[in-house]
This record gives sequence, structure tokens and C-alpha cells, in this order.
Amino acid sequence: MLAAILLALSVPLVGCTSSPDPEPSTPPSAASTDAPAFSSESTTTDAAAHFDEVARATVAANARPGGRALVDALVAAGFDKSTMQVTADTTSIGRDADSVQFSVLWGEDCLIGQVSDAGYSSQTAPVLGTGACLVGSTRAIDW
Repeated sequence: MLAAILLALSVPLVGCTSSPDPEPSTPPSAASTDAPAFSSESTTTDAAAHFDEVARATVAANARPGGRALVDALVAAGFDKSTMQVTADTTSIGRDADSVQFSVLWGEDCLIGQVSDAGYSSQTAPVLGTGACLVGSTRAIDW
């Protein structure tokens, strides 16, 4: 009788081992992410989305990052520093600027961002006739 009980209990366990989980029948695709891979060949729309993602993350880490922090974050994310412009962090009398604007020239378009007390905002605009993206005085990006 005891043998019959042990046999009845062990039958459901046949095939149960501690082996690793089987591989999924279809591996997840790297291309299944929402955002396409960013490169110098990306469309303006894709580049602007990447620009926004980087700038928002930078602002999330520091609500009022300086121009250098924004430029450095964009460079680290794959944008070309030589195509960027940024305004000064301080006014001519040494006070914090009300806002910092920064841009990346992307083909015939400009990716333009601004950080102020109101937060982060951006837009895409055509390149100016001067070949620049920002109007007025900008600081040298010499680091």
C-alpha cells in the first residue's frame, strides 16, 4: 500500500527537474524598440527625438544645467560638437541667465532647445541665412 502511495505521488513529478528554462521560440528583436537607432544619417524627426531625449534627461538630473552640461550630453549621445551653438549661462553683469538656448545644425534644419525656469522646450526650424541656428550672441564651444 505504501509503495502505491509513493508511486502515485512521484508520477506527477516525472520530467520535473531544475534545468534552465527553455529558450523562447522567437528571440526578442533588437529592432522592436520604439526609437530607431540614432546616427548621422537619421532623419530630422528622428534626430529631434534623440535631441529631446538627451536634453530632457540632462534637465531631469539638474533642473538648470549650464550650456556646457547640455553640449557635453549631446556630444556623448552622438551629436557633432562642431555643429552646435549655445548661449551664455550668465548675463553681462554676472547674473544667471534667464534661459540657455542651444542648437545642433542638422542638414538644412536646426534642432533648438531652451532651458529656463519654465523647464525644457524645443523646436525644429530651418537653418538661418547665416548658416547658423541661433540669432544673436553665442559663446565659443572651445572645450
